[in-house]
Amino acid sequence: MLNTLFILFLSSLFALVLSQGAGTQQTETHPKLTWKKCTSKNSCRTVNGEVVIDANWRWLHAKNGYTNCYTGNEWNTTACPNNQQCAQNCVLDGADYQGTYGIQTSGDQLSMRFVTNHQYGTNIGSRVYLMESSTKYVGFNLMGNEITFDVDVHDLPCGLNGAVYLVNMDLDGGTSRYSTNTAGAKYGTGYCDSQCPRDLKFISGQANVEGWKPSTNDQNAGVGGMGSCCAEMDLWEANSMSNAFTAHPCENPKQHICQGNNCGGTYSDVRFAGDCDPDGCDFNPYRMGVKDFYGKGMTVDTSKKITVVTQFPRGEIKQFFVQNGKKIEMPDTTWDGIQGNSLTVDLCKNTKTVFGDRDRFNEVGGMSGMTQALSQPMVLVLSLWDDHHSNMLWLDSNYPLDKDASQPGIARGPCSTSSGVPADVESQDASSTVVYSNIRFGPLDSTY
Repeated sequence: MLNTLFILFLSSLFALVLSQGAGTQQTETHPKLTWKKCTSKNSCRTVNGEVVIDANWRWLHAKNGYTNCYTGNEWNTTACPNNQQCAQNCVLDGADYQGTYGIQTSGDQLSMRFVTNHQYGTNIGSRVYLMESSTKYVGFNLMGNEITFDVDVHDLPCGLNGAVYLVNMDLDGGTSRYSTNTAGAKYGTGYCDSQCPRDLKFISGQANVEGWKPSTNDQNAGVGGMGSCCAEMDLWEANSMSNAFTAHPCENPKQHICQGNNCGGTYSDVRFAGDCDPDGCDFNPYRMGVKDFYGKGMTVDTSKKITVVTQFPRGEIKQFFVQNGKKIEMPDTTWDGIQGNSLTVDLCKNTKTVFGDRDRFNEVGGMSGMTQALSQPMVLVLSLWDDHHSNMLWLDSNYPLDKDASQPGIARGPCSTSSGVPADVESQDASSTVVYSNIRFGPLDSTY
């Protein structure tokens, strides 16, 4: 009996030592955001939800005071000499959503400002999650269903990305799987995606201090020794110039940890080293050769609000738009060797061949892998960001730069190859704002 009690004591002590906890210096009050759950055409009920900002944006400070555990892009080595002691010594705190992050909600509308100057410094970009309650994210099972939202990107220039996507995060932020995470979804923990991001300060209840290297061109970010992987479905990555939707499977679709360069993705030396597909199977109308479809004054007019509908019948991922009361189908690709205007097994395979890209999509599960991910609860992410890795050229310009732009798949948008430099957009387009609204979810053809 004594031995059992001693083991229990050690277990509780270990959890305390490694806990990812929350502070009490600022009250955490989530902005309210309504959305609609539909059962059939014209039959939708309003759901009272809320949003929470990701833990990575939060103030991280000493448990019993105000000393920063992380400043700029560097850790406080006194409080954080290693992963274990950092998790013991530091907590993340509540957020001032409008004052610090430029995030506002009103009814079903969410507004996100790119750069916000506040009393403690400058915030750049943000990422929030839709919540079912104050401690749980909404989980969307997408197979056989559709998800719809309205978006206004007229104010987003080259180099910015107003993104709406879903990932296989834990709905509680990881508290049930990782006993050392006591902050949970209430404080925006548990993020993962197909890039297996290594810029996260905490992963699965552990600090990501060991091996951390501050970024050379991002004053707020760095790369740690761990990454956080899961499958990802990009419903919308866009600015006023270009747009794309993309499926990213993983061999293991659920959130899981990776180590160092074995993570692959944007943050590692070998892009395809991990078990996820960082490139994905994408459909960008401009990249598919249709250059007059999306933009200001075009078929999908980005000077006005756009309704984006994404459907998930088995074996296909389909997207179309509604604007001015008119349904606008995605255009067919113009490249020889590719047919269709939705993500299918054939299109995903053929685009890799025609564009000369490695078919990592099918290597890690392809459409069947995405079906597995989409059949599990996925968390809705809404964000606004710039790109310190490749200036967002992969979305709205020619990319990669060492290839001829006349080759299939290289031209992805009309922006200059010199555009999107973070220092430029952060100074010149600081006030840029994206507005998301009227989120709806339900069976096929029920939300528009």
